[in-house]
Amino acid sequence: MRIVVKFGGSSLANAERIRKAAGRIAALYEGGHQVVAVVSAQGDTTDEMIANVEQIHTDPPRREMDAYLSAGEQMSAALMAMALQNMGLPAVSLTGLQAGLMTDGVYGDARVLGLKGDRIQKEMDAGKIVVMAGFQGVNGKNDITTLGRGGSDTTAVALAAFLQAKECKIYTDVDGVYDKDPRKYADAVKLPWVGYEQMLQMARQGAQVLHDRCVELAQMYRVKVQVLSSFREGEGTWITALPEDFSQI
Repeated sequence: MRIVVKFGGSSLANAERIRKAAGRIAALYEGGHQVVAVVSAQGDTTDEMIANVEQIHTDPPRREMDAYLSAGEQMSAALMAMALQNMGLPAVSLTGLQAGLMTDGVYGDARVLGLKGDRIQKEMDAGKIVVMAGFQGVNGKNDITTLGRGGSDTTAVALAAFLQAKECKIYTDVDGVYDKDPRKYADAVKLPWVGYEQMLQMARQGAQVLHDRCVELAQMYRVKVQVLSSFREGEGTWITALPEDFSQI
């Protein structure tokens, strides 16, 4: 079975967390699955990179910002591939360009259009774990583009759709989707399942779990998404068309 997993920045903030995430990837791979792992930039890397730019240019060109900011995810991908290789597992890191993730030409907020070529498939057929730099793709000019807020989640769902993966697991710093903000309400209840439409509405109303563009893609391609905590065990929340969709996985 083919599975796409995604790890956010807080899940990769230091070497210990990278190793823990690598352990989750390894468990899936050793369980007989083909695995594509999408990674965000570590911790506060993106914010720090933006702060560096502000010291150089007050109104930086969006093309150059995309070329610069995409490096954060590329560093994470290489580190994760090295962590997996250190565990004795075959792994390869790919940028959006190397993977052929095509986007439109909107720098800083590009939309994913499709997957060009078969580089990811060839690497999986060779028995490798593919570690993909999230948040980025490439436009028709071969320029790097970034996907805006929640871009790595969008990368993961898009790859799950284009590669016809069985499911997409998104590991983050929360343990699922709640009926209301658990940071504000003590009686918030974690939901075992949320439909695409409900999740899309929640995202557009400000829920920070998934960006609406990511949910739109999941709904369009019927990708089964599971939101999980990187830091503790649990079933998290499934986002599918119908409740029985995830009960049959």
